[in-house]
Amino acid sequence: MTDDHSDLLDAARDLIRREAGGVEAVAEQLDDSFLRVVQLLLACRGKVFVTGSGTSGAIARRMAHLLSVCGTPAVFVSAMDALHGTMGVFAKDDVLITISRGGETDELNQLSTRVQQREVPVVALTAKATSTLAGLADVVVIIDSGPEVDPGGVIAMGSTLAGAVWGDALAYVLMRVRGYGWDEVLFTHPAGAVGKITTAPESLAALQPAPGRPEPGSA
Repeated sequence: MTDDHSDLLDAARDLIRREAGGVEAVAEQLDDSFLRVVQLLLACRGKVFVTGSGTSGAIARRMAHLLSVCGTPAVFVSAMDALHGTMGVFAKDDVLITISRGGETDELNQLSTRVQQREVPVVALTAKATSTLAGLADVVVIIDSGPEVDPGGVIAMGSTLAGAVWGDALAYVLMRVRGYGWDEVLFTHPAGAVGKITTAPESLAALQPAPGRPEPGSA
């Protein structure tokens, strides 16, 4: 390996370490807002919808998938498609999780406003407590790993990983509170390497939900 190649590897390792630090920081940012989202989704009698645009959209799709895998029925919805009529899928018993680091994406904010008119509570996952999206939400979750996790503070790399790991924690905790077992996970995942598993993992210890339920409109 030449010195020039060493510089390339050093740059790659530096980025990975900065992103890893941003992900680790999420653990310390979990607070009562996380518990309120858990309560809200446990009480949900409809579907959980997750949305985002750009890279946040990719994370929203992943989050919806993992929530479903872990026993909380969820689907990704494109905010722009929703504004072209797909919004008809939303009903009173649903919940919308909206992901936007800056909280100023027009289609996400417009969708949040309109679904609330159908009495659908909105969870905003954002880094900006003063953003438009945060002001529109019923429950605001602030996850901010700092600008250093994104190249130039612009390209959404580490910041979206932080949002993803928050969603992972949500899916995992809900799975344990619901007592959603490995038999159910394996039944709904018959394809791929998981589908070939013949011995289920050791059961996860059950968790008790936090008492109470968030009141709509109380951010």
